[in-house]
Amino acid sequence: MAASTHESRTRPRRAELLAATSLAIDLGLGQPMEHMLRACVLGSGLAERLGLPTEQRDRIFYASLLAWIGCHADSPELSALFGDDIAFRAGTYAVDKHGLPLVRFSLHFLAAGAGAGAGTRAVRSARFLAMGGRPLRDLIRSHCVSAGVLARRMGIDEVVARQLGYVFERWDGAGAPDGARGEEIPLEMRIVHLADTAEVHLREGGTAAAIRMVRDRRGTQFDPGLADEFCAYLAAPPAGAFAGELMDDAWSAALACAPQDRVVTGAELDESLRAMADFADLKSAYAAGHSRAVARLAGAAARVAGMAEGDRSALHRAGLVHDLGRLGVSNSVWDKAAPLTPAERERVQLHPYLTERILTRVPALAGLGRLAGAHHERLDGSGYPRGTGGEGTGMPARILAAADCYEGWLEPRPHRPAMPRSEAASRLRGCVADLRLDTAAVESVLSADGQPARRRGTWPAGLTAREVEVLHLIVHGRSTREIAAELVISPKTARHHVEHIYLKLGVSNRVGAALFAMEHGIAGAPGTPTGH
Repeated sequence: MAASTHESRTRPRRAELLAATSLAIDLGLGQPMEHMLRACVLGSGLAERLGLPTEQRDRIFYASLLAWIGCHADSPELSALFGDDIAFRAGTYAVDKHGLPLVRFSLHFLAAGAGAGAGTRAVRSARFLAMGGRPLRDLIRSHCVSAGVLARRMGIDEVVARQLGYVFERWDGAGAPDGARGEEIPLEMRIVHLADTAEVHLREGGTAAAIRMVRDRRGTQFDPGLADEFCAYLAAPPAGAFAGELMDDAWSAALACAPQDRVVTGAELDESLRAMADFADLKSAYAAGHSRAVARLAGAAARVAGMAEGDRSALHRAGLVHDLGRLGVSNSVWDKAAPLTPAERERVQLHPYLTERILTRVPALAGLGRLAGAHHERLDGSGYPRGTGGEGTGMPARILAAADCYEGWLEPRPHRPAMPRSEAASRLRGCVADLRLDTAAVESVLSADGQPARRRGTWPAGLTAREVEVLHLIVHGRSTREIAAELVISPKTARHHVEHIYLKLGVSNRVGAALFAMEHGIAGAPGTPTGH
């Protein structure tokens, strides 16, 4: 039975989840988002021209979107060899990847990458040549294993999952990991090979450039018969105007090719998001398990904070996928032990936006995307990517931010060892004192982790002595600028004090604050706590 209209709005289709995952894959390939979606449309168009049965067309759709789902699993090793793993993958599309062209390409990155001196790079190049490319074959084998595992966990059938193991194979048998040749390579993957590479050349150079590349690699990388059909497909109407249309809305064009699938259930969605979490965490060896840990902690903290079940579930799911955007940043940055340059820091600060952009393409995940994309925002506006202050972040985002900070400090990073829990807790509370993180969110996270609660002062609602000073001025009608002048603080700090106070008191204006202060006996001049 078809899903109801309401159900399809509130739950994603399987195809939508896979399409969103393909956007993250694009980042790791060094391609613009929607590269794999456009390749999917190209492959589906060729399948239709060939008159392939529905079953094979469906496999081409799934294989096109997930062909490179394992591409980032070897990022730490690839970066150690070649420096910028993303630039390396992006560059491979310009090369017929075998023999001397592949060796020259690899040596170029060996010479430029890994941040080593000239002598070290020369040694690495000599070792690479002596090993006959074995390091690359080992990385390819690792990719193929991870691709199959992740695809199965995303709900893909066993046939497609096995076919993904042929993504590096070539028609002429010079591919990897097994040197499959000719029709030993499944037809679906031979079509994916063509569409994936041709999309880049079509986008960058137009139809003539794409056709020229396919003809140049006919009989080596590509099935010659398919290559001829593909060139004819690109040259003939309506595909002649196809390139421009494809650029306009690849998302809709690809989903129009999708199999007739159903919306996923809650349990299926959770498992898919867990697979996406593990997919993101494979990017750096030290990040393994980070997203699941943040999700568990954020969900538990939401329970401590008394949030409703729906909000707890949303927060747990956002925790799972909050780091999808990490795939858009090279491991030469993520795995760097030295301080980041301004340009590197700017790139890092873009990753929550990329997460949000990926998830919000799925209407049913738009709210989840906005929440996940806010995990580096701070109350004082010092966070990223938008610098949203306290007024722009609700309690779920504040809890996610605190959980991500705390869990990250408990894990080792290239520039520091893992922190003891007591040190991480102290540092988290320090962010409250600096007005960067929310008190209630931090205490909920620490309580969920079993940390001892901070002994509260005797001011009501957990107000600090400084906040009581500010409250007194609020009650007596002082503006933010006047509060700043009286307390010799910046207007920005005064504004954040006011926001924090309103949040703690559960009020939204001066009148509400005054009523609270009068009820608790603190409407007069600030002094000694009353004991309430």
